[in-house]
Amino acid sequence: MSKPLRVGIAGLGTVGAGVIDMLTRNADLIEARCARKIEVVAVSARSRNRDRGIDLGNYDWYDDCAELARAAEIDVFVELIGGEDGPAKAAVEAALGAGRHVVTANKAMLAYHGTELAHLAESTSVALNYEAAVAGGIPIVKTMRESFAGNRAERIYGILNGTCNYILTCMERDRADFAGVLKDAQDLGYAEADPTFDIGGFDAAHKLAILTSLAFGTEIDFGSVYVEGIENITAQDIQVAGELGYKIKLLGVALETDTGIEQRVHPTLVPAGSPIADVDGVFNAVAVTGDFLGDLMIEGQGAGAGATASSVVADIVDIAMGRIMPPLGRPASSLKPYTPARMRAHEGGYYVALDVHDRPGAFAEIAQRMAEQNISLKSIVQRGSNLGVDIDTDLRQEPGETRSVVLITHDTLEKSIRDALSSIEKDGAITATPRMVRIERL
Repeated sequence: MSKPLRVGIAGLGTVGAGVIDMLTRNADLIEARCARKIEVVAVSARSRNRDRGIDLGNYDWYDDCAELARAAEIDVFVELIGGEDGPAKAAVEAALGAGRHVVTANKAMLAYHGTELAHLAESTSVALNYEAAVAGGIPIVKTMRESFAGNRAERIYGILNGTCNYILTCMERDRADFAGVLKDAQDLGYAEADPTFDIGGFDAAHKLAILTSLAFGTEIDFGSVYVEGIENITAQDIQVAGELGYKIKLLGVALETDTGIEQRVHPTLVPAGSPIADVDGVFNAVAVTGDFLGDLMIEGQGAGAGATASSVVADIVDIAMGRIMPPLGRPASSLKPYTPARMRAHEGGYYVALDVHDRPGAFAEIAQRMAEQNISLKSIVQRGSNLGVDIDTDLRQEPGETRSVVLITHDTLEKSIRDALSSIEKDGAITATPRMVRIERL
């Protein structure tokens, strides 16, 4: 039997403690599966005295995580510190430079620096594994790097943030407003005290940038991801979407076009009953379409100590078994520069919610602005009542208070819909900023 694989762990939060617990509790099972012992020999964290519910007495302690990363006593450096730069990046660079394998759950670091770190790992012939950085316990990185190797990817998309999915699920189930559900999510520990990173779509965008590289063989380009969050979605939007046969999900979507790659994170109307629509609560799901395989979707726990620790340990086991893959699925030197796609027709149309002034001609002005941009309207919904699928007839204003109106468009250019909405706002026909949600065909 091979000599033990020696592991050093930097970062002893819930995930780091979970990794030690799993490697200790399931040591016999893991050794049997990879014919090699895996031993944690050293650790590093900000506080030595904090109670983490595990015994650290048998491990060497390093106050400096970069010193641990270079230590001769370890074979694998596990980075669970977090942060796109700072100590995490410095320690990972130190480990790779010293010829140590690296396992990380740090999606932000990879989104910003993944390409250069892949080059560094390959230059010293070591692993850079990061399954836990993308969708927690879902093995999508391994799937893309190994099982999907013979396929040409056409599209990859998914629910990549459990906090947002939980909030949207509760808003639908309880017919509750965003602010109240967010507060409940914070109380339950599903959302941070400052939830901007999650609800603003940035966490999902980090993950999508990594998946885009794996799917299409490009350098990681987080700065090119278009990002919208869920903070402007209302309970009425979710209710009307349901009446129209849709659910609203925060999706990350990447696809290859004739002019380049699209990368976008935004709320999306998806058909009710579709596999992605049925992914609720804190669960994540990633779907990929290949030219030979067709459609594949993987669903599971996207976060949490157990799911994330499971992915970290799986990456360590791969190293113990000698499975060393190019970090981004192909040699870093062969990655193509990322080329953003030119704006094109969005397949599926748009949902547009408007609060319209109760004055004569307001509806007609809105229809005129849409017509000027060659936007064909499929239907109108007012306060949840469908006013007709074919609206070639004139729109007429009826007496009453401000009207909440939803327009459903046929396929159109995003620039066209945004230009039309800009003109509608300038006309003064509406009382609040329009809410626009893409409709995705899945």
